[in-house]
Amino acid sequence: MGGAGARFKPRRRARRMRRVGGSRAMAAGGRGWFRALALGVSFLKCLLIPAYYSTDFEVHRNWLAITHNLPLSQWYYEATSEWTLDYPPFFAWFEYALSHVAKYFDPQMLVIENLNYTSRATIFFQRLSVIFTDILFIYGVHECCRCINGKRAAKDILEKPAFILAVLLLWNFGLLIVDHIHFQYNGFLFGLMLLSVARLCQKRYLEGALLFAVLLHFKHIYLYVAPAYGIYLLRSYCFTANNADGSLKWRSFSFLHVTLLGLIVCLVSALSLGPFLVLGQLPQVISRLFPFKRGLCHAYWAPNFWALYNAMDKALTILGLKCNFLDHTKIPKASMTGGLVQEFQHTVLPSVTPLATLICTFIAILPSVFCLWFKPQGPRGFLQCLVLCALSSFMFGWHVHEKAILLAILPLSLLSIQRAKDAGIYLILTTTGHFSLFPLLFTPPELPLKILLMLLFTVYSFSSLKSLFRREKPLLNWLETIYLIQLVPLEIFCEIIFPLTPWKWHFPFVPLLLTSVYCALGITYAWLKLYVSVLTERIPVRQKAE
Repeated sequence: MGGAGARFKPRRRARRMRRVGGSRAMAAGGRGWFRALALGVSFLKCLLIPAYYSTDFEVHRNWLAITHNLPLSQWYYEATSEWTLDYPPFFAWFEYALSHVAKYFDPQMLVIENLNYTSRATIFFQRLSVIFTDILFIYGVHECCRCINGKRAAKDILEKPAFILAVLLLWNFGLLIVDHIHFQYNGFLFGLMLLSVARLCQKRYLEGALLFAVLLHFKHIYLYVAPAYGIYLLRSYCFTANNADGSLKWRSFSFLHVTLLGLIVCLVSALSLGPFLVLGQLPQVISRLFPFKRGLCHAYWAPNFWALYNAMDKALTILGLKCNFLDHTKIPKASMTGGLVQEFQHTVLPSVTPLATLICTFIAILPSVFCLWFKPQGPRGFLQCLVLCALSSFMFGWHVHEKAILLAILPLSLLSIQRAKDAGIYLILTTTGHFSLFPLLFTPPELPLKILLMLLFTVYSFSSLKSLFRREKPLLNWLETIYLIQLVPLEIFCEIIFPLTPWKWHFPFVPLLLTSVYCALGITYAWLKLYVSVLTERIPVRQKAE
């Protein structure tokens, strides 16, 4: 092992020098352009303050009022509004802190009984709070740009991998419309995730683990990617060495490192859940965080496997009625297309339970976790596993929201600048995933805005990545290109043609169904293509040993 290590030292030193050089370039010459990108997108967010906002606006106003007026013991019991507190305690404390600023803008927004209260001051404060907390997202992007190596260096700033990555993250179309039009606080949460990824890439494992543990207690959707963090920390931090052939050296296990990680998890969990455990309210908190009675799918089906499953059930139901195989009196009308968030039963195919989705998700995640353990590739392998965990959970999870696709798109951005194959998968996933978010903005004034913003981001994504990998084969094949182009006529039909037809009154759910099912095909394809890429990738023994 000593001889092998000696042979690898010059290459390791060269790689370290390249990383140091990249960090210095980012720190010195990169400050100007990165600051300009951050300020530019912040200005755009300010321009979006008067735009449409969803019911999530009232959700967060209500949470401000709950945490500001009630004692801790009543936070997860209060139910004056239908939008009860259903995020982990750290996010509740975050709302509590915001409420003490909100009272200087308009105290009336903090009255629990003021349902759907939307004064100008309230709108301005809540919009501004999202923009301000995005500072953490900007910092997370900055740290990722410093430590993620691109495919190649470039003299032109517009072709530098760090610049491309910064644009893909800071100006991400999906995050812009979900947070700054639809209204949510995903920016600073993704900032915590990106910062934890950057710390793991920098081998600052305890910091990365701490950040992710804190993130889990802000929003529990990040449990989807917890297997990637757990296995990577176990493989890279708790075991400190590999054999010459890349296999794990079991004797290198560090009990101290495991203890430190365990302490971090326990202390963060105790800080978050401890007060409710003392109050005997932990079951109530858990029931709010995991409301399984909301049903398999959201009112608008997230474009995943279950959307295809539901569509197949509908098609078989129609066929069964046509052929008199089914009794129409025993079939509930619009059981899954009525726009309600509730439990429902499939007509022909077996109905799906929360346990079934959990098993499917576990099986879908398992291969990526095995690859991370048996085919270690360092930070790159970790990112691949993280994306696959996010996508697998999106594909098979219970009551998945369409917005959860961002959990896969953002970390995949980090991979897209490193390999042409990953760039192609990114273009398919991001274009399809972002298009699936269009139904979130259904008001006429936002139609040109969402189309323009997506066109700008999509054109830049394609042009920048194509330029970065111009010496390699095309990023997309002809079939993938045709699939993505067909999104244009689909949008024209849903937004222009369908509203002019009589079908609008009889089948109002058709545009959402078509969007969900068509996007589900593309997202499923991207998931499978990434999985095939990861499973068939051959890792040189030298890379394994390092």
